[in-house]
Amino acid sequence: MSTSEQRHDRQVEGLRQFCDELHIETVSACGHSRPVLDRVLARLSPGDTLVVWDLDRAFRSVVDALTHAEALRARGVHFRIANLNIDTSTPAGIFVYTMISALAEFERRTLSQRTREGMAAARKRGARIGRPPALSQRDIRKARHLIEQKGLSASAAARTLGVARWTLVRTLRRHEAAVASC
Repeated sequence: MSTSEQRHDRQVEGLRQFCDELHIETVSACGHSRPVLDRVLARLSPGDTLVVWDLDRAFRSVVDALTHAEALRARGVHFRIANLNIDTSTPAGIFVYTMISALAEFERRTLSQRTREGMAAARKRGARIGRPPALSQRDIRKARHLIEQKGLSASAAARTLGVARWTLVRTLRRHEAAVASC
């Protein structure tokens, strides 16, 4: 399972040898809602095998991975991680699965921490993180003029500037807060 901007080719090709059905989830494993996974899990019957390409493509955390594996086992459904050749239908498979789950969560948390640290360092250097502003300082002045001097509504001013009303209102609030704090 991958986010929408990632390519699935490697996973699809790797899974073809194990699976008679392929389902591609474009929502991250860290997402709250994973409709494809939920649909597949609901359809599984005793004797079926759920195969995922890689552990971090399916589950959010060690607890999530172990909970799902145990729930599948209790339903008589086997679970395999294709690229590691782990089958949780054996005690050894469960043990290896548990260890790999912990390592995958450690890797995910370490990556997240490094990303936060990198962003903090970039901010210290003065870099702007995130999307560029939708409105320039000139646009903000024009919006204020349209609203305060010309009597336009925020919606009409936003249309004139080619942005959504909420974008304009939020930008004006942030600008007012920044001016007030100086």
